[in-house]
Amino acid sequence: MRLFLFFLLLSLTALEAKSLEEAGITIKRQDKTYHVKRIIPDICKQVPITNNMLWTGNYANPKVPEACKSTYVHTKGRLLPMKLDDELETYGELEVLATLKEMQTNPNLLLVDSRNEEWYEYRTIPGAINMPFRYFKYRDDYEFHFEYALRFLGVTRDKEGEYDFSKAKTLVLFCNGPWCSQSPSMIFALLEIGYPAEKLKWYRGGMQDWLGAGMTSTRD
Repeated sequence: MRLFLFFLLLSLTALEAKSLEEAGITIKRQDKTYHVKRIIPDICKQVPITNNMLWTGNYANPKVPEACKSTYVHTKGRLLPMKLDDELETYGELEVLATLKEMQTNPNLLLVDSRNEEWYEYRTIPGAINMPFRYFKYRDDYEFHFEYALRFLGVTRDKEGEYDFSKAKTLVLFCNGPWCSQSPSMIFALLEIGYPAEKLKWYRGGMQDWLGAGMTSTRD
């Protein structure tokens, strides 16, 4: 997996005209098809990149077209480190796109939205599945959901209750943003039961950075 992403991203730099960012990935979710890519309206390509245009107070310069602005609300959460574990990779948008691409032919790779259901249903990254973090963090309270989720992830338990991760899937997890603790909580819970760190990837930016970069979501 790591070598795949390395060589894929390396080749992208050599093929700028056909980069993953520009070409995008086609994803089928239930009865709807999405073309996941970075969306930059033509009018936005004419906006000059200067301090005055980008960093005027809390918003962009008034001359910047509304279609070119990406904002988010500061509410709660806490600052998180760039890495959660020495053996656990942190992903950006290109790595998530590469994940979506490989997922089309690799059933052992999953993009996981760890937020609660109402957030997932409202808007998520096309191709992501929903596994609420609380099923893992509070697994004693959600025993049925936890055990069902583990089986879906390829994890089994023997008669003594020991976990077998030999067929565990590789997961890329995210939540609302770089301040959101839900995906880290799920990751720490998985590490606690012995899930291999090399099979866990963290998209730290989450929905905030995904939408801020103008990426496709499940909500028009």
